[in-house]
Amino acid sequence: MEGVEDSREPRVGMSARDMAQIAVFAALIAALGLPGAITVGFSGVPITVQTLGVILAGAVLGARKGTAAVVVFSTLTMIGLPLLSGGRTGLTALAGPSAGYLIGWIPAALFIGVCTARILPKYPIALGLLINAVGGLLIIYLCGTVGLLLRTDLGVGAAVTTNFAFIPGDLLKVVVASVVAKGVHRAYPGLIRA
Repeated sequence: MEGVEDSREPRVGMSARDMAQIAVFAALIAALGLPGAITVGFSGVPITVQTLGVILAGAVLGARKGTAAVVVFSTLTMIGLPLLSGGRTGLTALAGPSAGYLIGWIPAALFIGVCTARILPKYPIALGLLINAVGGLLIIYLCGTVGLLLRTDLGVGAAVTTNFAFIPGDLLKVVVASVVAKGVHRAYPGLIRA
């Protein structure tokens, strides 16, 4: 029938439900900053729980909505809201040694979301762990290392080894995010649209 929209066609825009999910995950990332931060080593880069929210955004919401949630959160910090752990703003973080890690959140959520969509609807836990580890560790660490090289006097070796202090906690975040994502996708199939 002409003039009648086919409901099977994918929508390009965002629904109110999509925007609500984005807002909830941006708020989740902010809330995960409430426990504060622990600075270890000589780099000045803090250990936070907020990376868990970034991994969850990509793994639960997918590339489009998950990345949008991280961008919304980052934008709020850039306009001066002290939502980063320890009450920091985005501008403060970008001026310091953790700049690369913060920037790395966006490609990490995008990568995790794209790859997660490819393993659905089953979400095998082993693949989920691998995807979340590559996005949540390798991509963020790569961006963070570049940021350390640009913002500090560290050499390449020291900038790379700075990441070693984060590995145990970040592996725990990957496991938690993978288990949560599997449960969510089992309970709400189709949450990530292809």
